Amino acid sequence: MDNRLGAILDNAAASSGLVVALTGAGISAESGIPTFRGKEGFWTVGSKDYHPQEMATWRMFSRHPEQVWPWYLYRRSICRDALPNPGHEAVVALEQAFGDRFVLATQNVDGLHIRAGNSLARTYQIHGNVDYMRCAEECTPAMYPVPEGVQDWPKDRALTEDDVAALTCPKCGASSRPHVLWFDECYDEEHYRFESSLRAAAQAAVLLVVGTAGATNLPNQMVGLAARCGAAVVDVNPENNPFARVARQLPNGYAATGTSGALMPEIAERLIAGA
Repeated sequence: MDNRLGAILDNAAASSGLVVALTGAGISAESGIPTFRGKEGFWTVGSKDYHPQEMATWRMFSRHPEQVWPWYLYRRSICRDALPNPGHEAVVALEQAFGDRFVLATQNVDGLHIRAGNSLARTYQIHGNVDYMRCAEECTPAMYPVPEGVQDWPKDRALTEDDVAALTCPKCGASSRPHVLWFDECYDEEHYRFESSLRAAAQAAVLLVVGTAGATNLPNQMVGLAARCGAAVVDVNPENNPFARVARQLPNGYAATGTSGALMPEIAERLIAGA
């Protein structure tokens, strides 16, 4: 490990501040989950192909729930077939070592962090989780597991009447919706831990930014806030990105070029050793 990165991690571990991990699609891509912003994300409704940014909206769901639900169920099947990788396991090790000093904020909706062993209490799923649904009419903020009857969903399967009945709110019987943050919706605390994520960033001794390119609002706010509050910012990404550029400008920042599976186990080990 580079001596400068080692010193940054040692100082953060020895402090009383939080160890915060902010993860994005890059960490899950190493488990074989595509980002769905490429050709795999397109979906045909009638004679038109829709881009993911068009499918993943309340507007589209309100017009074509019979198309949006299969789109998510198909993606959920891909996520369920994937397994956590060493990057996920390193994040679990950090929570086990630092306990209440640890927070994970993940943009990924695949649930791999939870399946790897991170706790729901310390994991802020800021874009939701495709394993859950909630009432589309908002009769309750409660989330419910997606029913087992709609598991293993192939891409060309259409909803049946039984599927529609299964995908209803258990409390009021109205339609349910995937528990995800859509492109035409805003972050909130109740569903997506908005304020909690910002508090964690403000209290961080180190913010590990792993596999994300800075395309969404809350991660950008977290990195900016952590930097202003004096936290060390360590970016882990195989490609240059806005967060790497922020890290390079900070006296206690570092941009580590490489995959999370290769770099995070060593970073976690160094942090844990310095605690």
